[in-house]
Amino acid sequence: MALLSVRNLRTRFATDRGTVRAVDGVSFDLEDGEVLGLVGESGSGKSVTALSIMRLVPEPPGQVRADQLTFDGVDLLRLSEGEAREVRGARMAMVFQDPMRSLNPVLTIGRQMTEVLRRHQKLDGAAARKRAIELLETVGIPMAATRLGAYPHQFSGGMRQRVAIAIALLNSPDLIIADEPTTALDVTIQGQILYEMQKLTRETGTALIWITHDLSVVAGLADRVCVMYAGRIVEQGTTDEVLGRPAHPYTQGLLDSVPSNNDRGQRLRQIPGMTPSLLDLPPGCPFRERCGYANEACLESPQTRPAGGVTQTVRCFHPLISLF
Repeated sequence: MALLSVRNLRTRFATDRGTVRAVDGVSFDLEDGEVLGLVGESGSGKSVTALSIMRLVPEPPGQVRADQLTFDGVDLLRLSEGEAREVRGARMAMVFQDPMRSLNPVLTIGRQMTEVLRRHQKLDGAAARKRAIELLETVGIPMAATRLGAYPHQFSGGMRQRVAIAIALLNSPDLIIADEPTTALDVTIQGQILYEMQKLTRETGTALIWITHDLSVVAGLADRVCVMYAGRIVEQGTTDEVLGRPAHPYTQGLLDSVPSNNDRGQRLRQIPGMTPSLLDLPPGCPFRERCGYANEACLESPQTRPAGGVTQTVRCFHPLISLF
């Protein structure tokens, strides 16, 4: 049985201008110790997918529905708010792109870290403090013991992000969802964080969902990849399958946009056009107005079907696998 099983996840937001279909039929499984890369442009639904799984979408204005959303056999959508909070604190953790969304500005870093440990692991004050210092040192915070007494505003943006990552690691959860957690960090610290995440999954079996725009990170970190566009997963499979032999034109466009994949001195390749508004999606395939392979068939909505790889699937009428 998969640790996390998502089937036909749908998240809507009611607005004065209409209903935003932020997540529209997302399905995937995540096994113990597996690293899943969730990639796509801004506005593709990656972060809302994560918030929906964590039960952090406020209802109203949001509405989260799924045919199945289970974590270790537990139906997440049937949990009370109190039950969901216990699961989030001990077995599931999330690192937000903006650390100020998860750090309390009026409590010291030490207070925020030790309270988590005392609540969920029942550690005494000295043991909780020791564990907090160890995690701060792991993510590269200098003078960790001293910095426990500091407040979030006394840290730089990058250091706040490191603290947020340390808090997520405190209870060695079964699942960590990381929403672009290394964006504000320099390359050296980013490498340290990625190494610690990989070490965590290998040694403890912790599963990881890594949300990012950086395909180079996914290539070195993830076991499998889901590519999202306009609230839908348009392609998924193993990292080697998706990045080595992409089936969807959008996936190929993302790979072509990576600077290292462009010839030196030539203009950087890019995907034409803009992502569509989720308030007013075009009929049929939402990518068709930006796609060089689109034709009349794309006025209908494509269904997910097997692609060339063993586990690879694609949601497209013109998969690139058939063009090879």
